[in-house]
Amino acid sequence: MNIIVLIKQVPDTSEVKINRETNTLIRDGVPSIINPFDMFALEEALRLREQHGGKVTAVTMGPPQAADSLKEAVAMGVDDVVLLSDRAFAGSDTWATSYTLAMGIKKIGNFDLVIAGKQAIDGDTAQVGPETADMLGIPFIAYVRKIEKVENATLVAERMMDEGYDVVETSLPVLITVVKEINQPRLPSLKGKMKAKGLKVASWTAADIGANQDLCGLKGSPTKVVRIFPPAPRGQREILSGTIEEQAATVVKKLKEQSLI
Repeated sequence: MNIIVLIKQVPDTSEVKINRETNTLIRDGVPSIINPFDMFALEEALRLREQHGGKVTAVTMGPPQAADSLKEAVAMGVDDVVLLSDRAFAGSDTWATSYTLAMGIKKIGNFDLVIAGKQAIDGDTAQVGPETADMLGIPFIAYVRKIEKVENATLVAERMMDEGYDVVETSLPVLITVVKEINQPRLPSLKGKMKAKGLKVASWTAADIGANQDLCGLKGSPTKVVRIFPPAPRGQREILSGTIEEQAATVVKKLKEQSLI
């Protein structure tokens, strides 16, 4: 079973910086981590390989420093990695990112399953998974909390819903995005760390994957960030005291004064 895992290197949430000219994240020189949801995708891919055999390949798009995330994936047990890195990819929105990832996956070829985290913590759009599946022309399942079985070129999974879950069956190949309830990611092994330490990460450019540069990066992004600004203050705040009944009465009184009830 050949599995491709899509991971993303994201800025440490306490160190986010914005380029005010392009309204994009500044990633160079900023401490970064693997997107936490993608760790669950990596773990699930490794578990499936242990059950069914095959190969796990981790893929990411980003600047050269994103190779560090791929080395971390190797330390966890991934067999192979690919970095999609080119100045032409800079400033990609979710559509251009999905196009680039899809072209990279097509170049790898011969895959049964693509797994990604449900969303990235820097953008929180949850759009790259379904868009990539659409560009690959394969089925897609979101919010997978459990893979029940994989056999006879089909996959059965539990998809998390607001109330309970759905059981979904699909043909392979398929792209799924997973939630944190699916597993507990393992720690890197000493053997994996030694392998990752001397690893030379394969880096593919737009030309390498046959991508149309007009569809990559800022040029290929149909959505643009026009302005970034902090939320405006919401006015005066007040901390209530007293018993629960007294606080509730105060809230009702103030809402009536504002003609909200």
